[in-house]
Amino acid sequence: MHKLLVRLIVLVCCSFFANVQAKEVLVSSPDGTVTVAVGVKANKPFYTIKYGTKTIVAPSHLGFLLDKGTLGDDVRLIGKSYSSKDETWLQPWGEEDTVRNHYHELTVNFREKSGRRMDVVFRVFNDGVGFHYILPSISKGEKYCIQDELTEITLAHNAKAWSIPTNHTEYFEGIYTADLLSRKDTVCTPLTIEYEDSLYLAIHEAALEDYASINLTPVRSEELRVKSEKFASAVRLQTALTPWQSGVKVYCEGETKSPWRTIIISKTAGDLMTSRLMLNLNEPSKIKDTSWIEPGRYIGIWWSIHKKQNTWEMGPAHGATTQNVKRYIDFAARHGFSGVLAEGWNPGWGQGEKISYLKAYPDFNIEEVCAYALSKGVRFIGHTETWGNAKLLEEQMDSAFAWFNHLGIHAVKTGYVGHFFDGKELAKSQYGIRHYRKVIETAARHHIMIDNHEPAMPTGIQRTWPNLMTQEGVRGQEYNAWDRRGGNPPAHTVTLPFTRCLAGPTDFTPAIFNFSEVVKGTHPHSTLAKQLGEFVVIYSPLQMAADAIENYEGQPALTFIESCPTTWSKTIVPNGEIGKYVTVARKERNGDRWFIGSITNEESRELSLKLDFLDADTTYCAIVYEDGPDADYEKNPYPMTIRQEEVTNGSTLKLRLARSGGAAVRIEKLRK
Repeated sequence: MHKLLVRLIVLVCCSFFANVQAKEVLVSSPDGTVTVAVGVKANKPFYTIKYGTKTIVAPSHLGFLLDKGTLGDDVRLIGKSYSSKDETWLQPWGEEDTVRNHYHELTVNFREKSGRRMDVVFRVFNDGVGFHYILPSISKGEKYCIQDELTEITLAHNAKAWSIPTNHTEYFEGIYTADLLSRKDTVCTPLTIEYEDSLYLAIHEAALEDYASINLTPVRSEELRVKSEKFASAVRLQTALTPWQSGVKVYCEGETKSPWRTIIISKTAGDLMTSRLMLNLNEPSKIKDTSWIEPGRYIGIWWSIHKKQNTWEMGPAHGATTQNVKRYIDFAARHGFSGVLAEGWNPGWGQGEKISYLKAYPDFNIEEVCAYALSKGVRFIGHTETWGNAKLLEEQMDSAFAWFNHLGIHAVKTGYVGHFFDGKELAKSQYGIRHYRKVIETAARHHIMIDNHEPAMPTGIQRTWPNLMTQEGVRGQEYNAWDRRGGNPPAHTVTLPFTRCLAGPTDFTPAIFNFSEVVKGTHPHSTLAKQLGEFVVIYSPLQMAADAIENYEGQPALTFIESCPTTWSKTIVPNGEIGKYVTVARKERNGDRWFIGSITNEESRELSLKLDFLDADTTYCAIVYEDGPDADYEKNPYPMTIRQEEVTNGSTLKLRLARSGGAAVRIEKLRK
């Protein structure tokens, strides 16, 4: 009887496992629009993604090449589990005050004959999918290496995509270009795809913690040897992790969790911008009391250095002198800026000597400056350029951040201008990711906010560490000062919101008011009104009005910057086409005002903006800053008109945008 019972249990188990192997396991989004299927075929794990009835991601394999062999070549699906979540969480700062986190989750368990496990977790949202690996530790403290991640994202057909190439692009400071996916080399993410008419995708990653940054290599359909006519034009994107100098991609110990691989799916390009999928895949804040984290506008001794009027190094034209910084502090206090940045205040700039973050040049009295700033209701913003010497910052940062806090400094701009970290490793390798995390966590202990320049591409870590305010990782405004190829093209800032900015806050440094040239032909290829529009369109909670203060004095356009917040309760994108134009409307926190930025490429255009997002039965005043009749980014960038118009939520606002022009609008309730 006992033997019969055992045989019956074995038969039932075998039948269960055979059934699991034979069928795909499904999970759908809460609204049923997005469906992920996971299974095993030819002993290899795969997944597919559908949007409605349409296959977007064709069968794509999962797995790893480890130093102990391939994981995913001979597996069985041994289990599955489901869960779901629907919560709303509060952002201490952001493009909205609250974020809804609503998904259905599927965890699938794969096992090799050898006993090695690989779990994959899929979270399916109404606007896309995130999935990541969990590699359980076989024995406590086990060490191993990931030589390659074998994740595939096989798009069912070829499509137009915007990207920057991984090779020969430093610090992610490239121009995003459009071409068919099949024609592209290895690219950085975010990768933005116009998949079909009224269907857009953005592929990136979330929660990059102790791992290597992702890149994607397209493999053309003819190289895939696709037999099915259904996917004859498929393009497979293969994961290409950023390596250590040794060639190893990731060093692991114990249980390993990969970052989330993310695919946003939307009907419009603007909906890509308002997706919070990446943020939702990061862990909640580890900082319990965030009251010291303060978004704000700031100015700085920065553009004048790039324009060769000042120097970083001490000398006759040194920018960061006590007297000069005090002058900027006075301006900030008069015009409502919360901070003043001065680069080049500490020894080591351009002299080959060891940099110190605990000393100031003799012509800069940092204690006096900080005290003066606080007396004016302004804060000095610190700067720690490393020239890629990450270890040097790690050695000094605990003491330096404690000193900064003592001085009343609560924001620091970090920099890593150098081909490699510590002369050997790529910034977006696991080596660099570990360093960035150390800096953020150390800064948090000392109540320091971070503006990280030359970063790894952001992945939403600011949800977990909200003192990570903003990051560069973009071809910014400084190229309009000295780039001998002419600076950023007009389409650049109408492409960034749909590409780089999808990764998170972007320190582009807008609001240049004087377009004079140091390098012939190089200046902001925009109008003055477009510079105002960019202040709203390109989001950063620490937003720099980047010009020298001399160029702001007496300029009516400054009144818009003075009034514009940097953290919001609501964000919408009424219109936009990638690389052509975009309009973004944002509502201030703790108030009723709306701010709108609208910018265009080298083509002039007139836009009709419905104001149906305003409160009903309420009358507002719209103050519109827009290109003047003769404005032209090449011939006459300065003309700008300022007009007022009474509006309601039934109104349509007409905006005139010159070539590479723009508009900025402030909408206020009329008081009875």
